[in-house]
Amino acid sequence: MSDRDSRERGDRDATRADRVIAGVALFNERRFLAARRVWEAPLGTSNDARGEDAERLLRGLAATAAATYRAADGDAAGASERAEDAVAALAAVSDPGGVAVAPVGEWAERLAVAPEEAGSATPPRVRVDGETPTVGDLPLGAAGLAAPALAGAGEPGDAATLATAAEFAAAERGTGRTEFAELLFAYLRTPDARPQVAARLGDHVEREERKRRDVDGLF
Repeated sequence: MSDRDSRERGDRDATRADRVIAGVALFNERRFLAARRVWEAPLGTSNDARGEDAERLLRGLAATAAATYRAADGDAAGASERAEDAVAALAAVSDPGGVAVAPVGEWAERLAVAPEEAGSATPPRVRVDGETPTVGDLPLGAAGLAAPALAGAGEPGDAATLATAAEFAAAERGTGRTEFAELLFAYLRTPDARPQVAARLGDHVEREERKRRDVDGLF
């Protein structure tokens, strides 16, 4: 395997890990639609066994989140259908990458059989490597996925703008600048201040994009 192949595989695996943990943190905070958005987003093509396993895991987790939301919303038929999808996908996962899949699978089975009863029950808190992540614990890469997903699921802010802010936050690494990262973390960790933080992020994104256009215009 070449160095380039190793780097590309490492980047892809990091993205998978970020996507898993971002969705888990949202699920643990009962933001099921946001968790589903994170888990359903495409990872890109991957033909290796590990990639296929990751796809099954994400598909199963996304279906579990969708089933949980539908059960709570009173859509028993829809919850049962998505829960059956979750059970099938999770049962096929051979390497869950540290995710405690068994409680999730058991919850999905419960939703598949009796969604009207499970709708008022408390879903399991998902563990990864023995920990129970929340949005306040996320590393930057996962935070950059969770914030746009929350906005897309109805929280204050524009999902596309927050996704751009996440890109700028990643680009800040090693530069000594942290304004985008700090605002992303503030958006996740202070729910009551999300309207104000989202507005500030929008202003910062607009200013950064204007600055980059001005630089491009010089060449």
